[in-house]
Order: sequence, then structure tokens, then C-alpha cells
Amino acid sequence: QTQLVEAGGGSVQAGASLRLSCVASGGTFSSYVMGWFRQAPGKEREFVATISKIGLSTDYAASVKGRFTISRVNAKNTVYLQMNSLKFEDTAVYYCAGRTGAAISQNDGAYNYWGQGTQVTVSS
Repeated sequence: QTQLVEAGGGSVQAGASLRLSCVASGGTFSSYVMGWFRQAPGKEREFVATISKIGLSTDYAASVKGRFTISRVNAKNTVYLQMNSLKFEDTAVYYCAGRTGAAISQNDGAYNYWGQGTQVTVSS
């Protein structure tokens, strides 16, 4: 059973940076497309970023493009989300997700595995 564990969340001021990490265990990490999603209070979960199995393809939500960078190190079973120029509206619980399908995807229903989430709070 594949497990995903996120880390790196916290409380920061607007304009600051954070790097989230997600470590996978129990499966073959390099066979998973990985993604980051987030859910703010009272809102639905939304797509943030996704990366292909060997990291050649990425995709981002329009709201984070140019500020966030997704990357992965398969040798460490880890996917990262570097978040720069954080805004108040980035406040949310951030979830790491993995999918066994071939293509990157913005659709949370396409992902098979989910982490427990890590809180990111940005104060203005």
C-alpha cells in the first residue's frame, strides 16, 4: 500500500517562500505521476501542480504559474513544491497525490493515492 507523507507547511507572511515535500513509501515512486492540490476553508479542493513520472512534463494552475515550481527526485521517493511570493489566497491545506496513469492530470479524481495534508497559512 502506497503512503504519502507531506511536510514543510507553516505560517508565513505574504511575499515569503516555503518548500513542501512529500515522501512516498510502499510503492514504486517512479511509476507515479505526482500532483499537488490544495483546499481552503469553505472551498473545494483545487489543482495546484503536477509532474510526470520522470519529471519532463509539468503543469500548473494559472493562479500559481510563475510563483510555484514542482519537482521530483525519484531516487529519494520525493516530490517537492517550491512556493515563492506567497499570497494570502494561497492559504490552504496542501495535499500530495499520486496516480498510476500515464499522463499528468489536473483532475483530482484521476489520482489513486493521497497524503494527509499540510497546512500553509499566509498572513497579509
